[in-house]
Amino acid sequence: MTLALTHLRMIAFRSYARLDLDLQPGIIALAGANGAGKTNILEAVSLLSPGRGLRRAAPGDFARKPEEIGWAVTATLATRLDPVELWTGADDSGKRVAKRDGKAASVLSLGSVARVLWLTPALDRVFVEGPAERRRFLDRMTLSLNPGHAAATVRFEKAMRERNRLLKDGVTDARWLGALEGHMAEAGVALALARQQALDALLAAQGGDQGAFPRAEAVIEGGFNAVLEGSNGVETYARLLADERGRDAQAGRTLVGPHRSDLAVRYASKNAPAADCSTGEQKALLVSLLLANARAIHAGTGAPPILLLDEIAAHFDATRREALFAEIAGLGAQAWMTGTEWPLFEALPDTVQRFSVFDADGASSVKSAG
Repeated sequence: MTLALTHLRMIAFRSYARLDLDLQPGIIALAGANGAGKTNILEAVSLLSPGRGLRRAAPGDFARKPEEIGWAVTATLATRLDPVELWTGADDSGKRVAKRDGKAASVLSLGSVARVLWLTPALDRVFVEGPAERRRFLDRMTLSLNPGHAAATVRFEKAMRERNRLLKDGVTDARWLGALEGHMAEAGVALALARQQALDALLAAQGGDQGAFPRAEAVIEGGFNAVLEGSNGVETYARLLADERGRDAQAGRTLVGPHRSDLAVRYASKNAPAADCSTGEQKALLVSLLLANARAIHAGTGAPPILLLDEIAAHFDATRREALFAEIAGLGAQAWMTGTEWPLFEALPDTVQRFSVFDADGASSVKSAG
């Protein structure tokens, strides 16, 4: 079974006044000059899943013009059962909202319908950036396998913010703080376990030698791991939070928890940290993890996810591009790829759906390229 968009409509979104695309499963190639609007299409598709999309933008940034708050993205999604219509856009106040088959739905609930993974140039530095970027990368992978992960994360962060505020204000009410710490412990342990389960599934899906895309080793680091190893992680973490109130009050933040964890990745066959690898090797490791993530989703749901690969072909030589195209064809996923010129996609079969993206009188436009 293939999960695929069969139609995409964008209205007043980024550089598009309006765009309607009829689509097919498999690879979709978009070619055009930098700034033509290719990434904007991928971003629209990414908003059919939970979160802020592949650019992590605020809802107000999606409007084509500041005065046009009524942007919208609508898609028909082919699933194992009946087609589903997904809609996301801005309400009258500019807040992002969502609908499923015409009925109001939460943005978080989109994850149970559309599984979407992406790689963008902004992720190329994830192994050398700070831990927050790697946690975000790990959480996206976890969310793709466990849609409930987002809710646990929201609960944890909300309780933690309230506890931090009370400690900053000098509140010492043990019952009030204890209740918040109980909420933090339940949600924090749940999200940490979900991360570990997702990483285990992802690493298992890598299999052995990945050829052009090297096998990655990865572990979640941080003092919070010890909490999960006990017989009752929730009670252990709640006690730890109570014991740390004084230190956290002085620091102005919570010092122990899953929000302090890090994802450590190594190039397996070279036994080298990803951060020490070349730029090309880091990109290959990212693709290896993405493909493993897609296989894990396929194993768990019966369908591969939709893949969004922004400027992916430009980072690889002809051999790796051909290997990537073969891997995606083997997955059977609908994969959107962008590039600045058609020769980057010369190894793709003629059956691939191709679109040229260009600027037309100040607005982005798309036409079929065969």
